Amino acid sequence: MSKARSNGQARQGEAGGASPLSKSLYSLSLAQHSNASKPTRTDAASDMCPVCKSSRYLNPDMKFLINPECYHKMCESCVDRIFSHGPAPCPIAGCARTLRKGKFRQATFEDLKVEREVDIRRRVASIMNKEESDFETLKDYNDYLETVEEITWNLILKIDVDETNQRLQRWADAQAAELGVSNSRHRSAFESDPSQPSATGVVLKKGGGQRQRALDTANTSSGNTSDAGAGPKDKGFAFRGLKKRVIPPPEAPFDPFDGWSIVPQYYTLQSEYDAGWLTEKQNDIAHRVGGYQFSNFYNRALEEALGGLTVFVGEEIAKRDEPSLDAGVATLRAVGAAMAGGGDVRMDDVF
Repeated sequence: MSKARSNGQARQGEAGGASPLSKSLYSLSLAQHSNASKPTRTDAASDMCPVCKSSRYLNPDMKFLINPECYHKMCESCVDRIFSHGPAPCPIAGCARTLRKGKFRQATFEDLKVEREVDIRRRVASIMNKEESDFETLKDYNDYLETVEEITWNLILKIDVDETNQRLQRWADAQAAELGVSNSRHRSAFESDPSQPSATGVVLKKGGGQRQRALDTANTSSGNTSDAGAGPKDKGFAFRGLKKRVIPPPEAPFDPFDGWSIVPQYYTLQSEYDAGWLTEKQNDIAHRVGGYQFSNFYNRALEEALGGLTVFVGEEIAKRDEPSLDAGVATLRAVGAAMAGGGDVRMDDVF
C-alpha cells in the first residue's frame, strides 16, 4: 500500500504536482484560449471572390465590397472593372439587379444577413422617430414601439414588403407636411429596401427625374394619392395618444444688447452743426489727429444736456419721505436718513 502511494506521488512529482485529469483540463483551456485569440476564419468560399475566383490566400490585401441593392459580395478589383463606366447588372448568376459603383461599400458585419437587418432598422428608425414625450401615456408609446418592431420584422422577413414600404412612404410624407418640409427635401430620407424588387416595375437605369415621375405615376395609378374632396389624407399609420406636432417658432436673430436700444430717444444727431467756434475746432488739425470724430463729441454733449429730461424733481421730493427697501434705496442707513427728514448723510465711513 505504501509502495503504491509512493509511486503515485512520484508520478505527480514528475508531472509537476498535478494529476492527469487536471493536466488535461488545463491543456484544453489553453487550446481554447489560443483558438479564441486567433482571428476566426470561415470556409474557403467566403475568402474567394465569386466573380473572378481570386482568393485571399494569394492576395492577402484583397477587399470585399457589397452593394445594398442585392448584398452580393465581390472584390474591389471586380467592382472597378465592371462598374467604372456606369451602371451594370450584377455579375452574380441569377441576380438581375442594376448596380452602381457609388453604392458599393465595405461590410461592417461578416454575416450579410445581419448587415441587411441593420440597414433596415436604420432606415425604419429614421422615419419612425417618435419619442415618449410625443405620446400622452406610456402605454401608447409602448404600442407605438410594438408597431415599429412589427414593421421592421415584416421587412426583414420579406412579408408584405410593398405594402409596408408604401405605408412608410405615406407616413414620411405626412410628417414632412406637418413640419412644412418640401417633398424634394425629405424624399432622400425615405428609401425603400433596395434588395427587394419593386412592384411598380421601375427600371433603375433611368435618371433621377424619370424615376421619380415613374414612381409618382405608379402611386397615382395604385390610388395612393387622394383628391382634395376625398376626405382626410391617409397617413399610413394611426397611433393612439399621439400628440399633434407643433412647429416651433423661428429663432429670433441674435441681439448682443438683449433688447436695450442705444439709439437716441430725445434728439436727432446731425452730421454737422453751424457754430463758429465749433467750425474753427473742426478745421484745426490738432483736433482731428488720431482719427478723432466730432460726431462722438456731438453725441456726448447732447446726452449730457438732455439726459435729465425724464427726471421730475417734484416727484422725487414727494417720494423722499416714503421709506422703502426697493432698488431705489440702497442700504438701511439710507432708509434711516430718509425717515429722519432728509439732510446730509455723513460719508466718513463708506461702509
